[in-house]
Amino acid sequence: MNTRTILLTLLVTACCLLVIQPMQALSNEDQTTIYQTSFASDPRWITNNPSNNYWDPGMGMYHFGIEPSTGNYAYIPVVFDSGSFTLDYDFLLTRIDEGATFRMGLTDTEMRINKGPNVLTMFTNAKYGKIMWLHIVSPGNKLLEVNSQNAAPEMGPNAYKGPTSKYEVNKTYHVTVNYDDNTKIISMKVRELQSGKDIWSYFIQCGENMKGLNRIYLGSVEDGGPMYIYAQGYLDNVRLTVPSVGSAVTGTPSETKIPVTTSSVPVTPTKKPTSKVTVPTPYPTTTPQSPSSGILPVVAFGVCSAICCFMAMKKN
Repeated sequence: MNTRTILLTLLVTACCLLVIQPMQALSNEDQTTIYQTSFASDPRWITNNPSNNYWDPGMGMYHFGIEPSTGNYAYIPVVFDSGSFTLDYDFLLTRIDEGATFRMGLTDTEMRINKGPNVLTMFTNAKYGKIMWLHIVSPGNKLLEVNSQNAAPEMGPNAYKGPTSKYEVNKTYHVTVNYDDNTKIISMKVRELQSGKDIWSYFIQCGENMKGLNRIYLGSVEDGGPMYIYAQGYLDNVRLTVPSVGSAVTGTPSETKIPVTTSSVPVTPTKKPTSKVTVPTPYPTTTPQSPSSGILPVVAFGVCSAICCFMAMKKN
């Protein structure tokens, strides 16, 4: 086989690999998207405090301002059968006063943090400083919590035993909550969005089927903390998925339209802020995205093959 034939064969092989790689990624897709929004357009989330919770078209994100003891909330209804699920979102805290809590996750129509069912991620600034929590109340009203403080005594024998992990203000994080209906285990993972560095992850064995979750929610319903303190920032790229059943998903819309309903248990805030919260620190207009996996090694292979063959031709 002459040098030109070898070169042609290697180049064709590299091109085929470039085509096959994304096809393999698509065939391994096993998640169905229930709800997804990038906040490129108004997601029309329902809130009882539009002065603090609103879509920011300039930022292309959702601004939140959570204040304890006000019953402040924002949510969107979702519909899916009970079973395994994964909730992902990006968020940036620009301010979190001592005693304030950012709270985001899945709940039912009552949105009560101390009554099941709910699966909530929490970022607090209290006794241990800026730490992260996974908070669960089962349908049978069993409260289960774990936080990122090493061996926190109030967590009992199920306390997290790893090194204490803390988050920072003015840094964007990606949060993933996963529930496996077979094992009844719920896990939470937090990583820095830009660097991809894992910050904290842990799990809770809930022991019950987490059914009845029908709202993606953030807020302070039943939060008994002091007023006039805030957890403020921006929410982005919210997605709820479940394992696919039957045929593969044919497509994932960037914005899922869901019928809007009113809360069956309306909560009236005890204080109405008169103006929007001023964001103390500017934030870039785009959120860094995680790089695609699997393509760069293939491109490198093709380039290296071409270079080697070129050198062989030149030598001959």
